[in-house]
Amino acid sequence: MRVLVVEDEAALRERIAAALRDQDFAVDETGDGDEALYLGNECPVDVVVLDLGLPGRSGLDVLRAWREAGRTFPVLVLTARGRWQEKVVGLEAGADDYLVKPFHIAEVTARLRALVRRAAGWSRALLEIGDIAVDTGSQSVTVAGEPVALTGYEYRLLEYLALHAGEVVSKTRLAEHIYEEDADRDSNVLEVLLTRLRRKLDPERTRDPIETLRGRGYRLRRPGAEH
Repeated sequence: MRVLVVEDEAALRERIAAALRDQDFAVDETGDGDEALYLGNECPVDVVVLDLGLPGRSGLDVLRAWREAGRTFPVLVLTARGRWQEKVVGLEAGADDYLVKPFHIAEVTARLRALVRRAAGWSRALLEIGDIAVDTGSQSVTVAGEPVALTGYEYRLLEYLALHAGEVVSKTRLAEHIYEEDADRDSNVLEVLLTRLRRKLDPERTRDPIETLRGRGYRLRRPGAEH
């Protein structure tokens, strides 16, 4: 999942970004309201952490502009303001959740994952697609109850496909959502990741759970679904 962290306090922004990368998020970050507006409009963001007290263009102004432009990604607002009236203003501007400073980083990551799951139509942390179970809380995977060890990028890839199970996901879309803005998105590397992931999910090669649709992309099969 790709998250945009918008926080003008550099030390806090770096701490949040580092914690999210440790939890297998792809992270873009900025402390500037104008740059935040641009990144949210131009980048394929899955979820945003947004501070309200930004220099120049305020976080509320950025949020309103995103929503007016039709950007629907979920937004978790961070603020030092604790009055309920200000929370209402943030929520009415289009925020999906609210967290008052100071906070625990673990709560940020848990809320972000919940927001992304809900946006994709999942209500629980455990994504079950046939024999494949992806626990987004612990970032662990099992197949038919047996644990499967994945690298960080393999996990990001599977988690995104699982969140959108049954959908056709293009190679470009996959790359945009598992890599950060400045990362090298070599399509050959993505192919290697997919090959390795397939082998780990189906070592006996009995039925490839990741379907390739030539010229269109990939789809994590939903058992029993008609395509």
